Amino acid sequence: MNCAQQLVELFGSQADVARAFQLDRAVVNHWVKIGYVPARWAGEVERVTGGKVSAVEVLNEASAVNPVRVKSRPDDAPFGIQPGQDAMNTYAPSKRIHSFHPPQRTLMGPGPTEIHPRVLTTMSQPAIGYLDPVFVEMMEELKSLLRYVYQTKNPLTFPISGPGSVGMEYCFVNMVAPGDKVVVCVNGVFGGRMLENVIRCGGVPVVVEDTWGTPVDPQKLEDALKKNKDTKVVAFVQAETSTGCQSDARLLTQIAHKHGALVIVDAVTSLGGTPVKVDEWEIDAIYSASQKCLSCTPGLSPVSFSEAVVERVKKRKDRIHSWFMDMNLLLGYWGATTRTYHHTAPTNSLFALHEALLLIREEGLENSWARHQRHHVALKAGLEAMGMKFLVAEKNQLPQMNAVYCPAGVAEAEVRKTLLTEFGLEIGAGLGPLAGKIWRFGLMGYSCRPDNVMLCLSALGSVLSDMGLPVHVGDAEAAAHGAYAQMHAKDAQRKKRAA
Repeated sequence: MNCAQQLVELFGSQADVARAFQLDRAVVNHWVKIGYVPARWAGEVERVTGGKVSAVEVLNEASAVNPVRVKSRPDDAPFGIQPGQDAMNTYAPSKRIHSFHPPQRTLMGPGPTEIHPRVLTTMSQPAIGYLDPVFVEMMEELKSLLRYVYQTKNPLTFPISGPGSVGMEYCFVNMVAPGDKVVVCVNGVFGGRMLENVIRCGGVPVVVEDTWGTPVDPQKLEDALKKNKDTKVVAFVQAETSTGCQSDARLLTQIAHKHGALVIVDAVTSLGGTPVKVDEWEIDAIYSASQKCLSCTPGLSPVSFSEAVVERVKKRKDRIHSWFMDMNLLLGYWGATTRTYHHTAPTNSLFALHEALLLIREEGLENSWARHQRHHVALKAGLEAMGMKFLVAEKNQLPQMNAVYCPAGVAEAEVRKTLLTEFGLEIGAGLGPLAGKIWRFGLMGYSCRPDNVMLCLSALGSVLSDMGLPVHVGDAEAAAHGAYAQMHAKDAQRKKRAA
C-alpha cells in the first residue's frame, strides 16, 4: 500500500484527506492516481498524521517512483551541434551544471521561514499576465487580506515587488524630502538602516539611541521631539530582528502625533506573529516582508499608508527620487481605478502571498498571535532548562525571535555549523556588537510548530553535550513538554469558565 492509499485508509476517504490537508479534493485524487505523495509534502504528511505516515517513507517512495533527473541537458545536443563544437563554449561554465535541488532544512533562524506546502503548490501554478482580468481580481482579494492582517481600512495597502528593505526605502523615499527633519529610533541593526535611508533621502536625522536588546525609550523620543519642534517624521522598528526586542508601537505613535509628526513603522518581523493594529494605533506608514511570519517566499514587502501620507506625497513640490518607488506612479497599478502598466509584477510570488494570507485568515489572526506565543513559551522553558539566558527582558521579548547568550567557552559558529550539517537545522547568529555572543532562534509562520521546538531543543542539547557542556539531554524537552501541559491546562480551565 503506497502512502497516498495509506492516507485514504487513515482518514476514511479522499475528501477527508483533502480536508485534513486543506486541499482541493482533485489534488488528493491525483496523488492516488499517480501512486505516491510528492516529496515536498513529506513533512506535512508526518505532522498531520502524527507520524503514522513518516516523512522518510514519503520521500523514499516519491524518489523511487519519480526519481530526480540530475542531467540538465543530454549529451547528444540537438540541432546537430555536438559537445565541444559550439562556438559559444568559450563563455560556458567550466564545470557541468545540473538542475538545482535544495536540501530539506528546518528553518529556525531570523528568516526566511519554512513555506507551507499549500503556498508552494500555489506558487507553482501557470503564470498569467499581470494585467489579466483574473489576476486583477486576485489583486483585490490580496489587498483585502493584507488589510485584515494589518487591521486597517487603508485603501493604499498592497505588496511592493521587492524584499522588506525595498518596503523600508519606499516609505522614506516618498515621505522624506531633502531638508526634512526625521527622528530615527535606533536600538538594533534595522533602526540603523532606517537612519541610512534618511541620510540618502537628504533628510536631517535626529537619532534617539537605546542599548541593543532594550526597547525604544518613549521618554527619550518625547525629549527629542520637544527639542526638534520642526520634525516631520518619526521612524522606529516595532520588532527588532537583530535582538528579538519589541517596542511599544502604539505609545511611540501617540507621542509622535502629539508633536505633529507622521510615523514610519518597521513591522517586518512582527506582522502575523504579534499584534499589529494600524488603524487602532493610528500608524501612518508601515512595511513588512513576506518571508517572516507570513511564511511566504522572499521578495515581497506589504505596505500600508494612511490618507494623510498619500496627501503629503501628492503635495510634494519636488520629484520623488526614485522612479520605481514613486507612490504617485504605483497608484495607477495598485489603486482602485483601471490598472495601468508600471512594472512586470512577480505574478507567481503574488499567488503565493495570496495563499499565505488566506492561511492566516483561516487560522484567525488572534489564533496566529497565540500560536507564536505558545511555542515561544515552550522553547523558552527548554532553553532555560539548558542554562541559557535571554538577551531581552521577559516583558519585551518577541515571541517569534528568541535571542539567547551563547554559553561561555563555546565556539558559537561551530554549534550552528553542526546543527546545520548533522540535523538540517538553521539558527541565526548575532549581528553587529552582538556577533559571536548570541544565537537567534526564529519561531515564525509555518516554522512555528511544536515539532520544530522539540527538534531544536533535542539537537542543541546533543551538540552542546558532545562539546563537553554539562547539559543533560532530555531535560530541555521535558521542560518544554511541561510548559505545553501547563498552557493546555489553563486553556481548558478558561474554556470551562466561559461555558
